[in-house]
Amino acid sequence: MTDRPQPPTVDALLPLAFLEAVRLVDAPDGDMEAELVPELRNKRLGLSETVYAQVRRYNEAVRRGQRIAYDEAVALARLVGRRADAEVVFRSAGRHLANEAYDRIAPLSRTVMRVLPGMLARPMALRHMRRIAERYLGGEIRRVGSSVMLGVVGSVTLDTGPRQSGCAFYEATLRELLRLLVDGAGAVDHVRCASRGEGVCEWRAEWRA
Repeated sequence: MTDRPQPPTVDALLPLAFLEAVRLVDAPDGDMEAELVPELRNKRLGLSETVYAQVRRYNEAVRRGQRIAYDEAVALARLVGRRADAEVVFRSAGRHLANEAYDRIAPLSRTVMRVLPGMLARPMALRHMRRIAERYLGGEIRRVGSSVMLGVVGSVTLDTGPRQSGCAFYEATLRELLRLLVDGAGAVDHVRCASRGEGVCEWRAEWRA
């Protein structure tokens, strides 16, 4: 008897980033009276008990190193994609994931990358970016001349929102990783997209040696 192929999964930090972004975007602005909160909870998904319960579940999965079904993450991305502010939420989720992944790098390694000259720090940063992309995004980071490329074959956010808004998640993740690891602040270009029939989603950013 042959073993059945296992269904694809994603790191639990990915769907957790979606929900944390929804919570952040839906949070009340400023100090609000307690009596207004129940009304807000009925109108804003990020304040609902369902989202809080899922956040607890994903946090526990992250703590235990458990993975989440790929289809579950896609369904959550589609839920985000139906929002009028979908691109804002996807970008917030990308920044959240990048910061959480960066915080999981050993403190000594983060310190070394900050104090070493760029020619020594950047190869270390690139190795960390590759590990983060593979683990949390199911993607691949590679150097191409003076650029760094992120390629994702199985994008969780593909066609989950209008005007390729879901792709903003990966763009924001790459941009934030560059800021955290190498103090990068250049443009990130979406150069290929699977939704355009190009087989893979790919982003390019400036990378100085």
